[in-house]
Amino acid sequence: MKILFKNAKILTMKDGHIFEGSVVIEDNLIKEVGEVDLSASYDEVIDCEGNLLMPGFKNAHTHSAMTFLRSKADDSSLHDWLFKEIFPREDNLRKGHIRELSKVALLEYISGGTTACLDQYFFPEEFKETCDEFGFRNVILGMYDEKVRPNEQILKMYDEYNNEKDGLSKFVIGMHAEYTGKPDMFDKTAELLEKTHSPFYTHLGETASEVEDCLSRRGMSPLEYFDSLHFYDYGGAIFHGVYLSDKDIEILKKRHITVVSCPASNMKLASGVAEIKKLLANEVNVALGTDGPASNNALDMFREMYLVTGLQKIISKDPVSLPAFEVLKMATVNGAIAMGLDKAKYLCPGQYADIIMIDLQKPSMQPINNIISNLVYSGSKDIVKMTMINGKILYFDGKFRIKEKISDIYDKVQKMSDELGIIRKS
Repeated sequence: MKILFKNAKILTMKDGHIFEGSVVIEDNLIKEVGEVDLSASYDEVIDCEGNLLMPGFKNAHTHSAMTFLRSKADDSSLHDWLFKEIFPREDNLRKGHIRELSKVALLEYISGGTTACLDQYFFPEEFKETCDEFGFRNVILGMYDEKVRPNEQILKMYDEYNNEKDGLSKFVIGMHAEYTGKPDMFDKTAELLEKTHSPFYTHLGETASEVEDCLSRRGMSPLEYFDSLHFYDYGGAIFHGVYLSDKDIEILKKRHITVVSCPASNMKLASGVAEIKKLLANEVNVALGTDGPASNNALDMFREMYLVTGLQKIISKDPVSLPAFEVLKMATVNGAIAMGLDKAKYLCPGQYADIIMIDLQKPSMQPINNIISNLVYSGSKDIVKMTMINGKILYFDGKFRIKEKISDIYDKVQKMSDELGIIRKS
């Protein structure tokens, strides 16, 4: 399949330069960018009419199937939210739920220009099945669980997912957090990392109490503790990273660990604001994630971009502390780095055809004084005209190109949400 996009403005994300030209897609890869032979034979020709083509957003931390908890547990502290509202409802989850609940999330990702996510939740094999059905790029975080998912199964999934021909799925190793870990989890996770050399991913430094409790228990911060276990010998990422010491930042830089900032979730739970300016000054890769739809409650990378720069300017009292292009990199290139998606960073030949088209005729994009600033400061999901993943257009002009009827998806998820939302007393 060979597709030509002509009459486009193009942002490769190699730098902030935007130029006019064409893009040729062959199968699942970007073949040509810039000046191309318009008279050649193509299976499909799409006139971009001067709109912008750019790499899709990478949501580097989310719990997609938490859609059933959207707007069911709001206005609480993180501790109360988790232990009183979320964990009791998650106890209701059974096989079959994740496959359906994830569909609403994927629709939200695709319509908002997100072409890949790093997902951490129950029954990861079901999430992968849904991604396969939709054609959505995904990185799945696998965690040891003695009852549900022993190391033998984790290793099998790791090998299978990372060696698939289409390259849509990746599998990495992680934990929920230091404060929910048990001794056997730490031991078994160490075994997995030693055998796979996988990067390691976990929630870390999300609240002040989390760090203080770990210091009291272990005499070191959560990051220092994981580093002492050699969990980050092969890199990886921490989710949130709001509370980090200077020593923590040294470890982040030394071990090539990404901080995935989730500004909307951290703000809503009053967890705090990560010091992005300080992290970037110390050459730490910073990416963006939405967290799950129970704590955000949206899966909207435009909102994350606006909040991360706005909140940073407030806490640093510096209006130039986080420029628009740096923020756009966090939502695209840096996210791909965090997720190990080396072939999905740029709109360049040889990279995966994970591309979005931005409708520059939307009111929020006019006048066109600075497209990058418009994307970060006035952009929203309604400016996404097209989303292509792995060379296939999944969304165009407000319509999804998937097999299942959208209303049927919504009906199933509503029914599941009603059933699963009940907290059952033991």
